Amino acid sequence: MSEIKCIIIEDEPLAAKVLADYISQVPFLKLQGTFKDAIQATEYLQDNETGLLFLDIHLPKLKGMSFLKTLVDPPAVIITTAYHQYAVEGFSLNVTDYLLKPFDFERFLVAVNKVKATRGQKQQAEDINEHRDYLFVTVQKKRVKILYADIIYIESQQEYIKVVTTKKTYFSKLTTTEMEALLPAHLFKRIHRSYIVSVRKIDSYNVEAVEVNGISIPVGRSYRHILDHL
Repeated sequence: MSEIKCIIIEDEPLAAKVLADYISQVPFLKLQGTFKDAIQATEYLQDNETGLLFLDIHLPKLKGMSFLKTLVDPPAVIITTAYHQYAVEGFSLNVTDYLLKPFDFERFLVAVNKVKATRGQKQQAEDINEHRDYLFVTVQKKRVKILYADIIYIESQQEYIKVVTTKKTYFSKLTTTEMEALLPAHLFKRIHRSYIVSVRKIDSYNVEAVEVNGISIPVGRSYRHILDHL
C-alpha cells in the first residue's frame, strides 16, 4: 500500500500537535504540513497534491465547511472538531469521518483506516478498468456498452453527464466524479470541474483550453497541472 500524504488545517497549537503525533505513529501516513487557517492551506494546494485533509471547522478567516465547498476535486477529508452539530453537513460533503475532540489514538486509527480502505477499493477498480476496453453506463434504464476508444469527452450537465462519442451522444445519471472513477486514468483526464477528455483524442492544448476532435474544451485553473502529465 502506497503512503497517503496528508495535511493538518488547525488553528489550535495543542490540537495540531496531537494530530501530528498520531500521524507519526501510522506507517502509511506522511505529513506534508500544518496550516493555521484555510487560506494558507488553499495557497499550498494550488501547487501541491495531497491525499487527506485533517480539517478543523472553527478556523479564522474562512470556516472549515466553507473552505471544503471551495475545493473542486477534494481529497479524502477527516473533520476534527469539538462541535457535533456539523456532522450531518460534513457527511453531505462526503467527508470520510468526523472526529469529536478530544479523541484518542484508537478512534483516530479507525478514521484513517477508512481512508486507506476506500483508497484501496478505488485502486482495485482502476486496475480492473485498465484491463478492459469498454464500460457500461445506464442510459434510459438500459445498460449501454461504450468503448473507451469511441469516447471523445464527457461533460457534466447538473444531475446528468453527457458522454460524447464518435458514434453518438449518451446521457446518464452520474456525476463527473463517479464517471471519472469508472475510467482508466491513463486514457482519460479531468481538465475541468465539468469536463473529462480522452487523451488520445487531444489535438492540441494550452493553459486555457484543450482541442479534441476540433472541439475546444476549457481547462479549469485548478486542473492546469494535469496538462504537465499528458
